[in-house]
Order: sequence, then C-alpha cells, then structure tokens
Amino acid sequence: MKHLFFILVVLTGTLGWSQNNALFEQGKEHYKNDKFQEAINSWEKVLANGKHSSSLYFNLANANYKLNKVGPSIFYYEKALQLAPGDADIKTNLKFAENARIDAIEPLPKTIFSKWYHAIASLFTYNGWAKLAVMASIFFVLLFLSYWFIVAEGKKRLFFTTAMLSLGLLVVSTIMAFQTYADATKDKPAIVFAESSEARAEPKMGSEVAFVLHEGTKVQIISEEDAWVRVLLVNGKDGWIPSSDIKQL
Repeated sequence: MKHLFFILVVLTGTLGWSQNNALFEQGKEHYKNDKFQEAINSWEKVLANGKHSSSLYFNLANANYKLNKVGPSIFYYEKALQLAPGDADIKTNLKFAENARIDAIEPLPKTIFSKWYHAIASLFTYNGWAKLAVMASIFFVLLFLSYWFIVAEGKKRLFFTTAMLSLGLLVVSTIMAFQTYADATKDKPAIVFAESSEARAEPKMGSEVAFVLHEGTKVQIISEEDAWVRVLLVNGKDGWIPSSDIKQL
C-alpha cells in the first residue's frame, strides 16, 4: 500500500507539472499573437494551481501592461521582483509601468544613518544574518579556546584579537537578525487597484478626505479595521481606504 501511495503521489505531481507547463506555454503563444487577455487567463490558471515563479509573474505583468492595466502590471512586477530581486529586466519594466501612474509621490529624505542602516541591512535577509551570527559564535569559541591554551605570546595576541573581532561580528549580526526580522514582519506593501481611492482621516465614509490615490500607487499597510486599511505613503502621509481598493503583495 505504501508503494502504491508513493506511485500515486508521483503521478499526481507529474500530471500537475505537465498541466501547468502546458498552460504556461499556451499563454506564451497567446502573447506572441497579441492575445494578451487570453495569455493572462492561461497564466492565472497556473497561479490557481499553486504554481509561482518570477517568470510567471513577469509574463503576467507584461501582458497586463500591454492592456494598459497599470495596477495589475505593477503588482505582478513587484511579485516577480520579490522572487528575483536582482533581475535587471524586471526592474526596467517596473520603471516603465510606474511612469504610467497618475500619482507622483516624492519620498521623505533619508538621514545618513538611515541610508547606512538600509545599505547594511540589504546585504542579507534576516535568515542570512542569523546564520552569520551562528558562524561568528562558533569562530569566537574556537579562537578563544585557542587563545586560552596556546602559550606562545605572539600567537596568543593574534587569537585574542581575532576572537574579539568574531565577538563583535556576533553582536552586530545578532542585532541585525532581530532588526531585519522586525522590519520584515512590519513590511506589508500593497498596490492600489481601484481607478481612484479617497483616503480618509477615519475608517468611515463620512470622514474628511485627506488625499486621493490612483491605480498603481504603492502603499504600506500599517493597520486594519473591519473593511478598511490604514495606509502610509513614502512622503509620510497616511489615511484610511477601503481594503477592496488595494491588493497586498
């Protein structure tokens, strides 16, 4: 029975992969023939089957861009960039799509310390910083033990110095692991899908309109209440908009 179950699992996986691959290729053919909506339909079926990849999101973004769907195109470029953050083609096409937005929001200037922090934090994910902390702790223990047991004065100084450097790296990487994890937990970007959305001072329709957002604008979700979300813009402004007007990345 175990062998039969294993065979069924393999066959199911193989059939699923074949179906998704066929749909992906079908979408590419539709795209080549300028049938962009048909291409989108094929690729969305792949997504519905649980398949995700940067190339799938990239193609979906391109097809939506061809149909002048600013919100979906930016959304899928951003999704593709999450899976392939270093891809130059995705970044270039995203810039083109962003140029089609109505809203031109200038970000707040960053302090020199903020720039330094983001430059350092972007070197690794929080998992990467945690792994570095583990490696640094191992090196510290080995180097300190070497310092403790070696008699030669010159080598003793060398092992002590490198042990202290490892300790410093351990402290920094541990702090960065916790901080980048906190940043990732708080990070809730979303794209406006509504043609226009009025951001209000309170989460109710009768409250004062603070500003208006348009399709394709990227926002940060900072809180939620019933059918409303409080969003923060890169210029520091915030307001409440209906949750149905955005799609979280």
